[in-house]
Order: sequence, then structure tokens, then C-alpha cells
Amino acid sequence: MKRLFDFLISAVMILLLCWLFVIVGILIKIKLGSPIVFTQPRPGKDGKVFNVYKFRSMTDERDANGELLPDEIRLTKFGQLLRKLSLDELPQLFNVLKGNMSFVGPRPLLVEYLPLYNARQARRHEVRPGITGWAQVNGRNAISWEQKFEYDVWYVENRSLLLDIKILFLTLKKVFISEGISAAGQATMTKFTGTKEN
Repeated sequence: MKRLFDFLISAVMILLLCWLFVIVGILIKIKLGSPIVFTQPRPGKDGKVFNVYKFRSMTDERDANGELLPDEIRLTKFGQLLRKLSLDELPQLFNVLKGNMSFVGPRPLLVEYLPLYNARQARRHEVRPGITGWAQVNGRNAISWEQKFEYDVWYVENRSLLLDIKILFLTLKKVFISEGISAAGQATMTKFTGTKEN
């Protein structure tokens, strides 16, 4: 039922929001240039890697060695606005339509994090990743990685239709109040380097 819901709602939303895709795409082309859509491999259900789609929100500025500059430098005010309104996430509706993602589930993170998870943290990959999730409505990027993973695993263990509906409504609230977009002193979130075992 969840997959059917994801497919139908994502298809309807893509049709209804096609005008917004066009407007945001044009603005990104003017403000940031090409490419308009940013793609990156991310692990999904059972750790299977897929390409996640996002509207570009950073420049491609590089240093003298050709390395990308830090996020806080490349993230412009326009990019910050896209993230504040969660407009950069819109292309993930196509990930949901294709079945790579769900509307609700643990956020898909970097492939390089896969070997860093402990056994409990790795349980976040027992379900499809989501556009939003329990961790996003309980702190988003303003909480520690360990707390975020605890929320992810709690969702895996307690998922239900009613919980998904609750998360979707709380997500709308978070978007309106722009809470937890970044970690303290960071443009987004510090990199995960593994959890020290006690």
C-alpha cells in the first residue's frame, strides 16, 4: 500500500508542480548556471545504490588546486533560500515515482558512510529512504549523527501509516518555520566519521 501511495501521489504532485519545476529551474540557470539538477549516488533499501536528484543549490567554485571550496562559501543566498523552502528536494519526487525512495523514511546519505555504520545504525537501510523522516522532524541537521541514526532506527522499528502521516504534517510545519536546516557553525552538516564504541 505504501508503494502504491508513493507512486500515485508523486505522479500527481509532479503534474501539479510542473510549473514550479520550470520556474525554479530557470532561476537556478540564471543564478548558478548549469547543471540545474544535481545527481549523486546514494545507498537505498538494502544498501543498493541509486542516483538521487536535487536542484542545485551551490556554485562550482574551486581553489587553485581544482578542489571544491567549502560548502559555506559555495552556498549562496539564493541556494540558502532554496534549502530553507526545501525546493532543492523537489526533483526527488522522480526518485519516489521510480521506487528508489519513499515520501517518508531515513534520508539517503553518502555511499562513503556505508562501512562506518555499526550494526544498529545499518538498520536504517531496511526500508526505502525518504524525502523526509522521523529524524528530520526531530532536529534535522541540528542534532548529532548518533541521535539522527537512533531516530532512523526507531522509525524502522515503529513504522506505520499513521506515523507516516504524522511525519508528513510535521515536515510541513518544519518547512514553514525553517528549523534545523543546518548544524551549528555549518552550512549543512559535518561529515560522519563513525561512532566510537563505548
